[in-house]
Amino acid sequence: MSEPAASPTFARRLGPFDAAMIVVSGIIGSGIFVNPYVVAGLVRTPALILGVWIAGGAIALAGAFVFAELATVVPRVGGQYAFFREAFHPLAAFLHGWSLLWIIQSGATAAVAVAFAQYVVRLGGLGAAGAASSVPLAVAILLALGLFHALGIKPGSVLLNVVTFTKTLALGALIVAAFLLAPHSSIVWEPVVPPDLGGWRLASAFLAALAPAMFAYGGWQSLNYVAEEVRAPERNLPRAILGGVACVIAVYLGANLAYLHVLGAPALAASRTPAADAAARLFGEVGGRAVSVLIVVSTFGFLNLSLLSAPRVYYAMAADGLFFRRLAVLSPRFRAPTAAILLQAGLAALLASLGAYERLLNYAVFADWIFFALAGVSLFALRRKLPDAARPFAAPGYPWVPLLFTLAGVAIVLNLFVADPRNALFATLVIAAGVPVYFLWRWRGRVRRD
Repeated sequence: MSEPAASPTFARRLGPFDAAMIVVSGIIGSGIFVNPYVVAGLVRTPALILGVWIAGGAIALAGAFVFAELATVVPRVGGQYAFFREAFHPLAAFLHGWSLLWIIQSGATAAVAVAFAQYVVRLGGLGAAGAASSVPLAVAILLALGLFHALGIKPGSVLLNVVTFTKTLALGALIVAAFLLAPHSSIVWEPVVPPDLGGWRLASAFLAALAPAMFAYGGWQSLNYVAEEVRAPERNLPRAILGGVACVIAVYLGANLAYLHVLGAPALAASRTPAADAAARLFGEVGGRAVSVLIVVSTFGFLNLSLLSAPRVYYAMAADGLFFRRLAVLSPRFRAPTAAILLQAGLAALLASLGAYERLLNYAVFADWIFFALAGVSLFALRRKLPDAARPFAAPGYPWVPLLFTLAGVAIVLNLFVADPRNALFATLVIAAGVPVYFLWRWRGRVRRD
């Protein structure tokens, strides 16, 4: 009697360059083209604007150190899901996957898909007559990318590399052009702090401005989702995470300095499209259209990565018996979690078609930073729980660096309860709804075994 065929496993097809591009693409999406105006409107002076982005970069780097160590201790598919399962309890891991599916990833992916479609329609010169086609186009691109990523991780990573390299190079060109073509700076450094932002108001405004900045910086965790598909993960995961985050920090600081140099702080705060406005001042109408093309490329890169990486979390949940078993099946030919990928694409497409994406996107920062802070705590837990585990990369400055990252996450979450209590409460209820769902799946699993 022949032995049953072994179930397919993930294939390690991603090299160090592929891994670094996943990190960069996971971070550079649409945020750097839009969020600087939100930051500028909250803190208003060049010194504070740059201070927010520098602080955000420092927090992102601390987060990179945390995730780089966690990646070598728990180099398994699912990223934070695997970390929380090992460090705490399967419930904590499940709530992360639940939030990723219903709030963080699906909502953000739907919103970015519609932004992508709207810019495509605008570039096509269709105007108001073509506006109605933006939602069907968003749905179509999500479903098409879902089918494409079902072909395996390598084709998606090649596409990701091309898109990420292109958008990063274009952003760099815009930064250089800002200083070459606009020799006279619009930056006015005085006052450093607006007169009406003294004391606690300054601290609250700074924390509120950190939220959109950290949304733009978020995404370094995307590589951890595909950890089992990276070659030599103990070496390549930490290098890609740290190198990718360092590259993005340099690009983000350069972009904000360029916006301030060309537009000045008041104009930056008044512009909802700072990159396009800066380019229009430098190159005229051609510059504005060029940035629209860049935004299309950048948002497409985000969608590509979203449908490549996050479904691995749902695969891990299903493999643990906490979600539909079908999601834990890999394609024998392509070694990809096809059902999980199509679930992510389908749910994002549904949200895009219903228009619910805007509301969900507003909750993304809140939910994301709950689990970022928990990742910092998990580093402490795993140091205690697995003291003898191999750590090819250990977070420097332990315990202060992970503590800084954790406290920053807690501060961002708590401040959102003050700044936007309705949205924070709703997101909390959505996350809490995952608790009975978790116990339902556990009960369902026990019934099946019996």
